[in-house]
Amino acid sequence: MNPPKRLCTTENERKEGWQEEEEEEEEEEERTAVDVSIIMPMYNASCWLDECLQAILHQDFTGTMELSVFDDASTDDSRKVVQGWRERLEARGISVVISGHNSAQPRGVGYAKNKAISQSCGQYLCFQDADDVMLPERVGLQYEESLLHPNSLIGCKVQRVPEGSTERYTRWINTITQDQLITQVYTSHGPTVVMPTWFCSRSWFLKVGPFDEGGKGVPEDLLFFYQSMRQGGGVARVDQCLLVYRYHEKATTHSVTEETIWKLRVDFLQERVLSQWESFTIWNAGKQGRKLYRYLSPTNQRKVKAFCDVDENKIQKGFYTYEESQQRPKPKIPVVHYKDASAPFIICVKLDMTGGILEENLNSLQLKEGIDFYHFN
Repeated sequence: MNPPKRLCTTENERKEGWQEEEEEEEEEEERTAVDVSIIMPMYNASCWLDECLQAILHQDFTGTMELSVFDDASTDDSRKVVQGWRERLEARGISVVISGHNSAQPRGVGYAKNKAISQSCGQYLCFQDADDVMLPERVGLQYEESLLHPNSLIGCKVQRVPEGSTERYTRWINTITQDQLITQVYTSHGPTVVMPTWFCSRSWFLKVGPFDEGGKGVPEDLLFFYQSMRQGGGVARVDQCLLVYRYHEKATTHSVTEETIWKLRVDFLQERVLSQWESFTIWNAGKQGRKLYRYLSPTNQRKVKAFCDVDENKIQKGFYTYEESQQRPKPKIPVVHYKDASAPFIICVKLDMTGGILEENLNSLQLKEGIDFYHFN
């Protein structure tokens, strides 16, 4: 492939409407567009960078690549470490672009990703966290998949380290089916292809993005993921482990509260699913099912024809009364056994937590996920 030359400068990206001046910007220069830009935001990642950059050096991709790093006010020697790898990477044919800022506070992952993208030239974008390690086949296999699905976010299977951390989450990442990449976007796990594995065309990113730059506490990956789906984007996964995905307490994902994620999920569920249904049943008359009901709009609350459960104590009470309602009389929603309930359902029972009983019960009703029910928890 002989990619066309284009002026890859900060001025070019200002025309996209979301590039600002930065301290220590790269000098403007004319560079040849490459096939793939590895996009790496960076903040105090020094202890992981050697392993991360060694893995980039060993990619078996035969096309053209660059590494675009934006340093979000690191206080360690992260930028020095990357500079130390420049010669080896460029000798391998991987061009390196590094910039950043030295403000008193970092401006957040969304901001850093946007800056790394705006200074890059790749026709395709491979997102890489500075604390993760890509396997040698990653760029090549995801590039091939992205050529087949140009308007999709492409993920892959992962190996979680330390081994055994977030066991249920990791199993979910690696085992949900292609159809479930679409149907399970409302669960508490977040995007069905996890952000550190994302790969997409630049043209698709520019159609959907940029990332939200609200900073700490903002789930910029989930917001982008939902917006991609709103734009008609697809989701696909290379069914091979291509990334070592590191778990540690300093990861930025820990700064996002469960309540923030919950509200976004409820809104997206209402927008994409409940707006299409005339009525539905909430599967779980306990805490999580009742919480979902309380967060629904008045219009969607009126669509709830029943809660269903397997707990005889809940079923014997007969009704759930919404005490906080301003309506008079207060709404009383029937509570029934799941076998006496009718589809469609929103399932508010956690997957993989009942020893297979939930899954067996669903299978016994011969329901189709994405038509007769959606998982929410």
